[in-house]
Amino acid sequence: MSDATSMAEAYATGRSDPVQVLEQALAHARTAPSVFISLCTERALREAQASAARWRAGQPLSVFDGVPLAWKDLFDVAGSITTAGAAYRREAPAALLDAPSVGLLCRAGMVSVGKTNLSELAYSGLGLNPHFGTPYNPNSSDQPRIPGGSSSGSAVAVAAGIVPIAMGTDTAGSIRIPAALNGVVGYRSSCRRYSRDGVFPLARSLDSLGPLARSVRDALVIDDLLHGRAQTHVARSLKGQRFVLEQGALEGIEPAVRNNLLRAVDQLKAAGALIDLRPCATFQAALDLIRQHGWLGAFEAFALHQALLDSPDAEQLDPRVRRRLEAARGLPASQLIHLTDARRRLQNQLSDDLDGALLITPTVAHVAPALAPLEADDELFVSTNLATLRLTMPGSLLDMPGVSLPSGRDALGLPTALLLSAPCGEDARLLRAALSVETALNPKETHHG
Repeated sequence: MSDATSMAEAYATGRSDPVQVLEQALAHARTAPSVFISLCTERALREAQASAARWRAGQPLSVFDGVPLAWKDLFDVAGSITTAGAAYRREAPAALLDAPSVGLLCRAGMVSVGKTNLSELAYSGLGLNPHFGTPYNPNSSDQPRIPGGSSSGSAVAVAAGIVPIAMGTDTAGSIRIPAALNGVVGYRSSCRRYSRDGVFPLARSLDSLGPLARSVRDALVIDDLLHGRAQTHVARSLKGQRFVLEQGALEGIEPAVRNNLLRAVDQLKAAGALIDLRPCATFQAALDLIRQHGWLGAFEAFALHQALLDSPDAEQLDPRVRRRLEAARGLPASQLIHLTDARRRLQNQLSDDLDGALLITPTVAHVAPALAPLEADDELFVSTNLATLRLTMPGSLLDMPGVSLPSGRDALGLPTALLLSAPCGEDARLLRAALSVETALNPKETHHG
């Protein structure tokens, strides 16, 4: 599977064209159960035809002109309903305008194929959806396995080769988790890096946007396009680049996750990286804070959806999502204030703690679990959801930009991943380092094929 960069290179040399690529993407999307909630067929064809004409004239709007992409169904795309994966929104009025992020990538010539499935209201790390179906993880060989959530359809669309890039959102791990479980690259930006206007919210102080892609170089280009700039990115030497391998995060994880992570770390050391194996006190304090005082996002999600929960539409919610939202109704305000104060203190501590290094952790402690037991057992669903989110929640609380990178596979061929994270706002440095790390881990290829 080619990444977007090599796809666009094929357009430039005339070996391929955007219309042909789009037609294949649409055909594939139609036969992939539960991956898309809606397709933007007419718009996409119009965009692809215009792009093909620009390439023939040698006047592409950007390096990704004509590249197809998909949008998690939280982003407003003009003319289509933003369902947020919720049954009660099936009849909502269609969006009149593109969200700013959609508009920016559209003006760069990218082709919007459609809207991808997600956990209802983006409120689960597993990706199950009883209303629109659950997309199967394409790496499942023995039995259907979860895609991870909440950006489930976006991750599967990329992993299954339907589109090279899909945009997601991440509040507690919703880009990084499905990227990890599906074996693709996922980039969670700092909360304020991109406009969140026109994107259906979950928790306003935690929501962030980012791409799921087949390579870090593609994520870098998306970041450039969303900032209206064009740059050339070359992987730099890792010699002298400092990382902290979070010691505590290596405990309680599946052997394949641990072994693949340690093998990747050895490859980075061989490339000249300086790796310090130690606890990151701020990361551990964030883990402890969440364990003892709960999740800040629970307060924000309840406040956002209280009117819905108090309305007849609440009957249409996934019972598991409804229970999770309702659980915050009785929480004391003192708990919210404690969490908010502690969060600010830890965010201020983080830069001192890392002292210029980037943090390495596993993205998820386990590979993608089987789907059927989670559908059948509410208690198992709750405990698995918490276990799946555990290692990404601290980064969200601290507003750390993060890039999840494939680290290998287990004996069943299921992907494992490592997570590179940086202090809030250091996205550009993180993405450049992730490009170098990806190159060191895959020396024979320039992208994931």
